[in-house]
Amino acid sequence: MPANILLVEDEPAIQELIAANLARAGHHVVRASDAETAQRLVREALPDLVLLDWMLPGMSGIEFARRLRAEERTKTIPIIMLTARGEEQDKVSGLETGADDYITKPFSPRELVARIKAVLRRRAPQATEDPVSMGGLTLDPATHRVSAGEQPLNLGPTEFRLLHFLMTHPERVHSRAQLLDQVWGDHVFVEERTVDVHIRRLRCSLEPTGHESLIQTVRGSGYRLSVQQDAPATVR
Repeated sequence: MPANILLVEDEPAIQELIAANLARAGHHVVRASDAETAQRLVREALPDLVLLDWMLPGMSGIEFARRLRAEERTKTIPIIMLTARGEEQDKVSGLETGADDYITKPFSPRELVARIKAVLRRRAPQATEDPVSMGGLTLDPATHRVSAGEQPLNLGPTEFRLLHFLMTHPERVHSRAQLLDQVWGDHVFVEERTVDVHIRRLRCSLEPTGHESLIQTVRGSGYRLSVQQDAPATVR
């Protein structure tokens, strides 16, 4: 599944090379040459992952990563540091700042794409094309199909994204605001009750196979997908 990647790199040739290879791998790339521009882009829309050069003009990559991790809205964005600094202490500093991975220049495009896939699988599984199965349901992002055993289920595009996110983050309670950010996008201005409408539609789509009970309402908090039938939640 294509990911929205923010590339923060001040060397034009390196920026162009990385962007071209990521686009070839199917990702959508937004570029910035400095941390200040990157901050503005993040305010406009959250990326699925940030590729961040350590040495930048003005604010350093390390400081920008620290700021991302300090804000509630951006603290969970996966970050991969790109740097020519290969000393162990530099790597430790980058990882302690909150980076999910650290790639030393020069690196091969194939290695970069593989590292991105690994980080997304670990931190943002809804941004990958890996099939996911839970509670008798199987969802395949590559073919956009959902099935319960051998029986296919018909879901609308929003219900598909909603189910994909819940299945890749099971047993966690998500507020309506969090679901809007993750499924609709954090700069889509719609009513929080819109989530309730699509949850009802999702449950209706799961009813034929009896899987609607996987989507649980946690009063006063939001929704979760759980295979634990004794969970203290209500289904409605």
